Amino acid sequence: MTKLADLKKEFLSDPDNKAAYDALAPEFNLARKLIAARAAAGLSQAEVAERMGTKQSEISRIEGARQNISIEKLSRFADAVGAKLDIRIDPV
Repeated sequence: MTKLADLKKEFLSDPDNKAAYDALAPEFNLARKLIAARAAAGLSQAEVAERMGTKQSEISRIEGARQNISIEKLSRFADAVGAKLDIRIDPV
């Protein structure tokens, strides 16, 4: 059986694939932080949705970074999970 790590390594050995993957790093990082904040609050997506006045599917889209997310929506998500929204731009 092929392991996911082996598939990822093979996929990223192609320079074009690696460049595309690296370009998505900010979205992946945001998704991880949103999921971690919700998990730390001990909430389900449905519970966050209820607190935000939206549907669970919207929380799934937000956490999956599959859409452009407004600062206002990120702020509402942070409030719903009892977190602080802190947007930074760090020098490279």
